[in-house]
Parts: sequence; C-alpha cells; structure tokens
Amino acid sequence: MQLALDALDRLVDTLEERGPLAASEAARSLFATSSISDGLACSLLADLTAGDSRLACVGATVSLTGGRADPSLDEAEFVVFDLETTGLSAERDRICEFGAVRVRGLEAVDSFQSLVNPGVALPEPVARLTGLREQELRRAPSVSSVLGRFLAFAGDELLVAHNARFDQRFLERQLLAMHGRRLSEPPLCTAALARRLLEGRLRRVGLASLAHFFGVPTTPCHRALPDAEATAQVLVHLIGIAQELGARRLSDLRVLAAPRRRRVYDKRSLARGAPSRPGVYLFRDRHDQVLYVGRARDLRARLRSYFRSERQRPSVEAAVLALDRIEWRVLGSELEAALEELRLIRELQPPANARGRRREHGVYLRRRGEDFVVSKHPGALGPITSRRRASLAARALASSTPDELDRLLQGGPLPRLRARLSHLAENLRYEEAARLRDRIEALEQIVERLRRLERLRRRELCLIAPAVDQGWQKAFFVSGGMVCAVRTLPPGGGASVEIRTALALCRAARKPEADALTPEQAEDLLLVDGFVCRPPAELTVLPLEADRIAAHLGLPASTGEVDEHRLEDCSG
Repeated sequence: MQLALDALDRLVDTLEERGPLAASEAARSLFATSSISDGLACSLLADLTAGDSRLACVGATVSLTGGRADPSLDEAEFVVFDLETTGLSAERDRICEFGAVRVRGLEAVDSFQSLVNPGVALPEPVARLTGLREQELRRAPSVSSVLGRFLAFAGDELLVAHNARFDQRFLERQLLAMHGRRLSEPPLCTAALARRLLEGRLRRVGLASLAHFFGVPTTPCHRALPDAEATAQVLVHLIGIAQELGARRLSDLRVLAAPRRRRVYDKRSLARGAPSRPGVYLFRDRHDQVLYVGRARDLRARLRSYFRSERQRPSVEAAVLALDRIEWRVLGSELEAALEELRLIRELQPPANARGRRREHGVYLRRRGEDFVVSKHPGALGPITSRRRASLAARALASSTPDELDRLLQGGPLPRLRARLSHLAENLRYEEAARLRDRIEALEQIVERLRRLERLRRRELCLIAPAVDQGWQKAFFVSGGMVCAVRTLPPGGGASVEIRTALALCRAARKPEADALTPEQAEDLLLVDGFVCRPPAELTVLPLEADRIAAHLGLPASTGEVDEHRLEDCSG
C-alpha cells in the first residue's frame, strides 16, 4: 500500500510540473518501463488512481482534478486538424501542409490552412495523391512559422484528428525540435471513436468510409483543410451518437475514444520466447490449421505488436482472435524471410493473408480486332494487378495506331490522349474529360509498371546475406530478374564449389525475354527489386561474376568460366 501511495505522490508532482500527460507516458514514468500499450496503461492507471481525489484518469489522459474544464458536449470547443506529409515516417519525412477547423457548439466557426516548405523534394507518389507541387511548396513559409500560427489558432482547446497517432507523431516531433516539449494532451481520435460507436455497423473507419456513411458535404481528398473539414463534420455526427448512448460531457467523449484493452491481450504469452532475429511466423488455430503467415526482421518485436491496443486489419484481427499457437522459424536475413513468406503463402493459402485469398491476381491486355480486352491468358502487356485499371487502360488504347502501340513503353498514345483531354476541358466537356482523365491515369500507371518489369528482367546479380549458422552465408543468385539458385556458403574454400554450381544453374534457367511473365514471377521480381534498391545493412549486392563473388568472400580468383553480365543500376 505504501508503495502505491508513494507512486501516486510522484505522479502528482510530475503533473504539477508538466501538466496533463498521455496515459502511456505517465505509466512509463510510474512503472519504470520502456514500453507499454495504451490499453494496458489506461487499465493500470485507472486502478491506481481510483479513490484518489487529486487525480483524474479520463480516456487516454491523466491530469490533476480541477486542472481541466469539462464542458457539456453541446458547448465544448474542438480544433480538428489534419497534416499532409512527404511520407509516413515522422523521423525521416516532413510536414508539407496544415489544415484545421474550429468547432464550437457543434458548428464549424473558423478555419486555418497553410502550405509548408518541407525543405526536401516532394516524392512523386505524394504529389499524385495530394495534387501538391514542389514549386508551390518552395514558396511556402517554414514549418516553424506555420506551427507557431497553428498553435495560436488552436489555443488551449482539445485537438481532434482522424488516425490521430499519425498526426501527433509529426506534430510532436516539430514541437520537441522547436520548444523541447510535447502536446499537453493527446488528440482525440475520430477513428477510435467511430470504431467504438459504430462497432457492428461499419467495417472500415477510414475517413472516406465515414464521410460516405454519414453523407457529409465535404469529400476527403488528401488535402489538409478539406480533410479537416470532413473530419469535423464526422465528429459532429459521432457526438450525436455518443449523446444517444448517454454521453453528456467532454470527459464522457474522452472515455469513449480511449484505447480499450483488446480481448487478445491475454494471448501475448504465446509469443514468449521468440528471438530478436529475422524469420517467418505462422498463426495456427486449435485445429493446427495455418491462419496467417508473416515475416519479421525482429520476430520478438513483431509478434508482441499483435497484442497491443491497436487493432489489426479485420482479417488479421480475426486470425489473432482464433489464435491457439504461434510457430516461428528463425532465418538468416530479412531477404530470406521475405522469400520464405512468399513461398508459404502460395503453398498454404492462409485465409488471413490478402495475397493468399487473391488467387487470380494478374490480368493482361490483349488485342482483339481494333479493340483491347482484359484477359487471364498471359501476354506481353501484363501482368496487371487491378482489373479495373486494366479495363480503363484498354479503353484508352482502343484508338491507338500501330506506331503508337509499337512505342507503348515510350509513352505511345499518351501525348495524343493528353492533347485530347486539354481539348475537351477547353470546350467545357467536363464529363468526357473526366472519363478520359481516368483512362489516361490508368494507362500511365500500367506503362510505368511494364517498363519496370522489363528493366527488372535484365537483372543479373548475386545477393549475399548472413545464414542462420554463425560464420556461414547465404547467396541468392538472380538471373533474368528471378532467384534461380540459393546456396549456403560455408567458411573457407568450400564456397567456391557452391558458387560454380549456382552459376551453372543460372545459365540453365535463363529464358528468352519474350516469354510472358506469370503473376507469381512478377511478384518475385518486385520483391527482389525492393531489396536491391534499398538493401538492409547485412545484405551485399554483387554482379553475377564468379571472381567478384569470390573476392567478396575472400576466396582465390576463379580460373573457370566467368559470367559476363554486369549489375545494372537500380534505377535502370
């Protein structure tokens, strides 16, 4: 009992000094642990602070009683915000746009919007998704200037965001860099609130799904202010549902949005003993059927992540609920784990793996008379992962000339189609222009995919990574873009025999480039390409040459036949 009282006194002192804290942060300080889930933190702190009139544990926040207003929901004020960023990592990427809406009395009364100069190049996928352009971002104010204006706009009101943890990480990274502090209270998450209030009524709680479900007037479009407006409109609807369930004050809403301890938390002991090494893992049910296959760079960390407060995607969540046993297999490297995961998914067809369910995951474009059709029969124009995208591209190709089709990978009909799009827009034929725009975008994406696959099929290289046994190495021999041989290389001269054998297998497996790729072969190509373009620290990429491989391993130069192929530049 005395230990509990001492802990509460320390917590009160911390709150008096720093103000309200996130439950997870308070628990880490209180229980001297480096990692604790939000759900468990809320549960432990609720038990610890019960009966202590000095403390209030509401939702995902711990504060001193009387230190925070608790207005009725009809009178509460919120600042709903959204950030656009150059990527998904708060450590590596930057904010490029702020948007916020002030909600008072369940009505939007003010807004804030500003572009931000991220100081780095805007990735092309982000530019396509958001419509932002690097030129306009270069003229935008700095993040420190915009953040100061945003904080002045927000004041002391409760922040709200959709998938708030993402925005919170980016926001707090800037706060720590500029002011050495974090947010005094984590933003209220509309995704978590929707997941609680709409359980059983709506499978997905993405912003677009909720906007459609409630029929709000603003459509989310991956721009900060419109997305903040849509989130604010969704929030008002969610507050209405919460009030129907008996919520009256802001504290009630915080409780509804707080992370809950998931039913699967008690299964975390199934991951006990997993090593911090690369490998694959299989989730099995009580009948020993494989439900899900995954890979990990760190098996222990990855498996533990399934039993924290954050829910997984629906199919994986169902697999975790039915989980009875976890089987893991330690491998030498992340690359070996990725290849083994792919093999197991194809062999076992686990119900919770998206790739396992998608048995027909590749279609092709084929000429039929003057038109193009979508076909399952392998051909030169494919495989394409989206049938809808393939159908749009087929319509775009229907009017192509033979010369344009011969130059398809160089853009072919795209200049003519873009000129047609401009003509339609200039003549105010917007519906036709919208249809043509969608077809052009689909064709652009398919042409880029075909270019990439063609480039990858010319790859001739050797990837060397650690093997499971210390001192041994694993060599992956890639020819024609495919992994043609995998050999375990022992220490010493025995590796030379394995290298010569693998090179002979590569020569025997080499096929003409004219052969159509199967969906599985394309998937293998893209998997290997990901590791070649962004190799982890333990992976070495070499040309497919016996002497270069032997030199890397510290072996004498080979006197036998040497493959003349050279490693091509990753970008082609």
